[in-house]
Amino acid sequence: MIYKSEDSERRAAFATADKMAAAAKTAPKGSGKDKVISLILDGNDKTVLSAHMRDIAEETGAAFFERDAGNVDASQCVVLIGVRSEPFGMDHCGMCGFKNCGEMAKAGANCAFNITDLGIAIGSAVSVAADNRIDNRVLYSAGQAALRMNCFPSDVRVCFGIPLSTTSKSIFFDRDPNHVML
Repeated sequence: MIYKSEDSERRAAFATADKMAAAAKTAPKGSGKDKVISLILDGNDKTVLSAHMRDIAEETGAAFFERDAGNVDASQCVVLIGVRSEPFGMDHCGMCGFKNCGEMAKAGANCAFNITDLGIAIGSAVSVAADNRIDNRVLYSAGQAALRMNCFPSDVRVCFGIPLSTTSKSIFFDRDPNHVML
């Protein structure tokens, strides 16, 4: 049987996405409490994600959402990694900028431990993509659009998207400089 390189490249992107979700799951977390959630989108769900990104660009005037939507469209799949908003419960921490977890929750802020766990999980995931030579980019814009899609549980308020691409030149660089965030 003959396999076309395009088929192999697509399978490699999805195999890597699976490994990225596993890496996010096994990444170290504050006191071992796992609040990180990963999802993988392709097909119509990926199209809906990029449509939400374009809507946000139009609503806010933030042109980089439109630029990033083009990257999502050109990718085989998108790995989404979010974190549940759940205070850590340390009365004297203050790392979030508030006196305690109660004040933080009342203000609608995010626990520093949750956000740190998310960052470590994203770092673990993108290292897997790099190790597998799959082009990727961490996108705040895709995370914002994913939150609009309501694909995460309602207590996930922060997430990022990581589109994956297997092309001869990375689609995530040499992007339109007129669509940058200032």
